[in-house]
Amino acid sequence: MSLNTAHANNGVLIYSGEGIMLFCDHVTMEFSGQDRPEFKGVKSGRLYLTTHRMIFNNQNQKDPLVSFSFPFCTMKDVELEQPMFGANFIKGKVRAQKNGGFVGEAKFKLQFKHGGAIEYGQAMLESAGRVNRNFPFPDQPPPYQAPTGPWQNAQPPMYSAPPGGYYGWVPQTNAFPNAPPANTVYMSDMPPPYPGLNTGAPGYPMQQPNAYAYPGMNTGAPGYPAQQNGYNAKAAEAASSSVGTAYYDPNTQYAYVPPPYSNDAPPSYEESKEKKFK
Repeated sequence: MSLNTAHANNGVLIYSGEGIMLFCDHVTMEFSGQDRPEFKGVKSGRLYLTTHRMIFNNQNQKDPLVSFSFPFCTMKDVELEQPMFGANFIKGKVRAQKNGGFVGEAKFKLQFKHGGAIEYGQAMLESAGRVNRNFPFPDQPPPYQAPTGPWQNAQPPMYSAPPGGYYGWVPQTNAFPNAPPANTVYMSDMPPPYPGLNTGAPGYPMQQPNAYAYPGMNTGAPGYPAQQNGYNAKAAEAASSSVGTAYYDPNTQYAYVPPPYSNDAPPSYEESKEKKFK
C-alpha cells in the first residue's frame, strides 16, 4: 500500500503495462486503525480495479488523502458483506509498504452508492487469487517504488481487458459499464514493481523478460507474444486448471486475499503533503 502516490493532474496514475479492468464512480471509503489525519473521515471518490491493484482517488482534492493504492500483495482478510438492512460493502485490511507513507496496517471499508459491491469484490478477489496462485505473495509487501520518468495520457486499450481475457477469464462489467472519463488516466514509463495479471495491452509492446521486479501473469493471452521465461508455462498451466473464484464463498459472502504530460516524477509521500493538485 502507498499513500498519495497514484494521482496526477486530477486523474489516476498507473504503471506502464498496467490495465484498468473496472472503473467505479460514487464510492465511499472509510479507514480505521490509524491515527494519521489522512485516514480520518468518510471519503468519496472513484475506484479503479487494475491488473495489479486497487486504486482509490478522492473527489476532494483538498483532503489530506488524495489517492490510495492497494497492491494485491498488500491486502488480506477481505470480506464481502451483505447485511440484512443496509447496503452491501467490502471490508478488509491493507498492509503498509516501506516508503509508502505510513507503517503497520489499516482497516478499510468500501461502499458503492449505486450498487455493485459484490460484483466488484468478486472480480478483485479473482484477480488477486490468480496472481497469488502463480506468484505467491511475500510475507512482507515489497517497498514502494515511485514511478520514474515522464508520464502521459494512457490510450483507450488500457481501459479494458484484452479480447481473450486473462488466460480465459474476463472480468464482468455489467455493474460498471463505463470507462474512466477522457484525459483522467495517466501512465508512467515504469512497469509495475509487483505481480499482476497483465504485462501488455493492444498497441503496447510487451515488456522484455525480467523487466518486472515481479513477473506478471498474462504473458501469452490471444494476440500477445509470450515472454520467454520459466514463469509463463507454469502460470498458464495453473490458471487453466483453476475453476471459479478461489477466495469467495457465495453462501457466506466471506473471502480472503493472502498475505496532459509531465517530465516530473510523481510526488513522493512527503512531497504530496506540500504540493496541491488543482
